[in-house]
Amino acid sequence: MTRLTAAARGTAARIDAATPAHRDRAVDALRAFAVAGVVLGHWLVTALVADGRTLRAASPLQHLPWLAPVSWAFQTLAVFFLVGGHVATRSYASARERGVPYRRWLHARLARLFGPVVAVLGLWTVVTLTLLLSDAEYATVRTLVKLALSPMWFLLVFAALTATTPLVARLHPLWPLAVVLHVDVLRFGFGAPDGLGWLNLAAGWLVPYTFGAAWTRGELESRRPGWVLLGGGTAATAALVAWAGYPAAMVGVPGAEVSNLNPPTLAAVTFGLAQCGLALLLRDRLRRAMRRPLAWAAVALVNLSAMTVFLWHQTALMATTAALLPAGPLPGLHTVPDGLGWAAARLPWLIVFALALAVCGAAFRTWEQGGGRRRRTRPSRVVRAHRPMTERTPHV
Repeated sequence: MTRLTAAARGTAARIDAATPAHRDRAVDALRAFAVAGVVLGHWLVTALVADGRTLRAASPLQHLPWLAPVSWAFQTLAVFFLVGGHVATRSYASARERGVPYRRWLHARLARLFGPVVAVLGLWTVVTLTLLLSDAEYATVRTLVKLALSPMWFLLVFAALTATTPLVARLHPLWPLAVVLHVDVLRFGFGAPDGLGWLNLAAGWLVPYTFGAAWTRGELESRRPGWVLLGGGTAATAALVAWAGYPAAMVGVPGAEVSNLNPPTLAAVTFGLAQCGLALLLRDRLRRAMRRPLAWAAVALVNLSAMTVFLWHQTALMATTAALLPAGPLPGLHTVPDGLGWAAARLPWLIVFALALAVCGAAFRTWEQGGGRRRRTRPSRVVRAHRPMTERTPHV
């Protein structure tokens, strides 16, 4: 154990020493927090229930709605878009200063964004065909594929916002917020078609993205904007849930009449504003915490494989559930999530999911930079400075 501890400290010290002094480590810490939140949130509220030969998706929030606060802690998408908007606008500004054309800048960012997707789509194409040819239940195949590919919507939205960075770099966040407000008023107040809500898929996530741009412009450096966002967002969300009938859960719940995420509602956006405010207020503390080599090394390593973690965490959950079906039904894994007993039984499975994800990471992490043999000869970018063409960002 002493040797392992010494080795870990030595590695952490080397990573810390190799990190440029001007790198804002708070950005990486917030990104790592957002990744961890999404992964743990999905693992805690996504259940695959064995019903004969069929696996169906379920959620403890269906049976235990008072657990909705769990979703408040782990639904961290707004932090993704806040950091993404900050990094993208800073990257684009730097690219312009160096004379890098927009097309080249965008290609570099989208290539890093979608490179790892190829591996996910390739594997799940094979898995889907194999299951269908082996006469697996269609409902099971549909459930598995839907869960495996669910992270893709996020990447498509993020890619679209990245492409519009030059246009939205100076857009005031109140404009997309006004769009979300009016769409919800029309949907829920005047009975407009639900399809209108999909305008919020862009407008809703554009709100934290444009706050990220404001961060780049230096407009959020004081603590006052953070407190305004945290207090205002919290109060608005509480009012919308208590008096306007919005769901308390900030994630999708199977069978629910209204979802706060599919598409985003005003409540999800105001909740995201509170998250952005908290993130801004924590920046200084995170910078101080990241001066510790071990803490920084952990954050750096999460960022190094962030896309792999994001894209493969649902596959890790499903692989574990399916592989252990012959031994089931196992509590917390194949059983209906209808009580605290299930929640208690679920916690140990998080370790198994993490091990399965580590296997996926070992197999597919090279796709983070496009895959292939040439990736092995290139040095890690985890400790380089935030720069447009060499920046090691997971874009999620």
